[in-house]
Amino acid sequence: MSAPGKFITLEGVDGAGKSTHLDFVAGWLRQKGREVVVTREPGGTPLGETLRGLLLHQNMDPDTELLLMFAARQEHLAALILPALARGAWVLSDRFTDASYAYQCGGRGIAAERIAALETWVQHGFQPDLTLLFDVPPEVAEARRSAARVADRFEREADSFFGRVRNAYLDRARAEPSRIRVLDARQGIAELQAEIGRLLRELE
Repeated sequence: MSAPGKFITLEGVDGAGKSTHLDFVAGWLRQKGREVVVTREPGGTPLGETLRGLLLHQNMDPDTELLLMFAARQEHLAALILPALARGAWVLSDRFTDASYAYQCGGRGIAAERIAALETWVQHGFQPDLTLLFDVPPEVAEARRSAARVADRFEREADSFFGRVRNAYLDRARAEPSRIRVLDARQGIAELQAEIGRLLRELE
């Protein structure tokens, strides 16, 4: 039986540039001979992708938003993440539960205790092995969002919303510094990817 795989998540405010580096991480691991599964939240499964469409484009109450996020996460874990890890694959996810604390708690103002209750119910203590947090000041993220494709419901939020999201991410990183590694996403791509490579070597 193969050894269990590792679960790596990439986090950051919209416009931090994390998606740019997802392919780099996947390629780095594949060069090491790893089976790599790349996924995203919300999404990752047929049901999750349906819920993603609602979450990104349908206005809703913040509590509804949070519950749908965890419904998609439950399906994601059961149908994709946990089976892949069990067979020895390394799973890379563009966002996971840290995003719920950042966006729904920090951004929307939902109590962290309510998110923690859902996290306990759905995850039973399961956490990523490594979280790469791509951090940029709000003005840099806003400029990058403005240059991107047509904005979704989250990307249209005010700068103050993203300021709260960023602060919530950084609070999470201070609370779990061994798991959540903060990367200055203002760096050049080569410098940033060298740092990512160093963190991946530590995980091996």
